Amino acid sequence: MITEEQKAKILKAMKPYMSLDQYGRTVIRNIYFDTDNYRLIRRSIEKPSYKEKLRIRSYNRAKPQSTVFVELKKKYDSIVYKRRISLTEKSAMDWVQGKHSFKNKTQISNEIDYFISFYKNLHPVVFLSYEREAFYALNGDNFRVTFDDNILCRQTDLSLKSDVWGTPILDEGKVLMEIKCSCGIPLWMTRVLSEEHIYKTSFSKYGMAYEKMIYPKLQEAEIYA
Repeated sequence: MITEEQKAKILKAMKPYMSLDQYGRTVIRNIYFDTDNYRLIRRSIEKPSYKEKLRIRSYNRAKPQSTVFVELKKKYDSIVYKRRISLTEKSAMDWVQGKHSFKNKTQISNEIDYFISFYKNLHPVVFLSYEREAFYALNGDNFRVTFDDNILCRQTDLSLKSDVWGTPILDEGKVLMEIKCSCGIPLWMTRVLSEEHIYKTSFSKYGMAYEKMIYPKLQEAEIYA
């Protein structure tokens, strides 16, 4: 978690080594799925050695036949694994909600099918959007850096076809930076992180949405039940 001022210094350090990808600054829309009792996110917040989530993502405002991505995100022993399949918005929503099966069976679709079958009655619970800038390494390795801000969440109008709006979950002036790599972080990046006293932190967008928006509502419902 960094400030806008720290982001500016990091971007300056990145300039000789990294470049903004072809999409520039994009607005990413996500629909997160969970059970009636929010089993998935409650389990995730407990910080187990293994956890998983399911979402549908689009990189622009979708239409029924727009391409979106069904993503199964797993984390084991601090390493993130992401499995995803692209298909139309309507097919993706119908598949995840159990209205039809995925026709072209693959290893990834089998994993998602098992997930859907195991948790049963999954349904959309949160719309979560954010603005992202993604950078790639000029030397061709797999080192990537992304900056996310204006992270918004809501529990109504849960559709990738809708406008972006909702409750902010970041404090004003804060930016979420993600460093993605399979090996070590380059020395030039570790240097600027050290100089700015920036340290790794655990952050889940859906988890924060649950803690800030969903859980207080559940508590209030219990009080007045």
